Amino acid sequence: MRILGSVALAAVLCGCAGRAPAPVSVVQPQDRYMDCAAITIEVQTNNEKVQKLASDKGLKVAQNVVAGVAGIVLPVLWFGMDFQGAADTEIQALQARQQYLAALAEQRRCGQDTGEPQKVLTEAPKKPKSKPKVAPPAAEEKQ
Repeated sequence: MRILGSVALAAVLCGCAGRAPAPVSVVQPQDRYMDCAAITIEVQTNNEKVQKLASDKGLKVAQNVVAGVAGIVLPVLWFGMDFQGAADTEIQALQARQQYLAALAEQRRCGQDTGEPQKVLTEAPKKPKSKPKVAPPAAEEKQ
């Protein structure tokens, strides 16, 4: 019975270590409204997030090493180790998003001087309404 209680306590404590990954979606609803400037800003923001996550990942590895070594003396510290890999999952999702944004920028011809302003697709193109055809004025007969 004592062993079962220890295993249950260990399972509860392991669930508390680290944080659950929250990966970003590759395709997002606002993408179709983004112009070149918005794409550039998001790419820069994502690059900063990746750098921060890489730093967090390094700190988490150091924390796990310390907890692993100290766990030799005090085994309960092993329950504080993070094995969820949240940073890796989020970095992979951000990299996939960056690739999608690069393809979107290429599709929108960002960085190319086409001579016309960049257009943002907001909805499907509409067909022009056809005007009712008017019969040409009848030619008057010469008398």
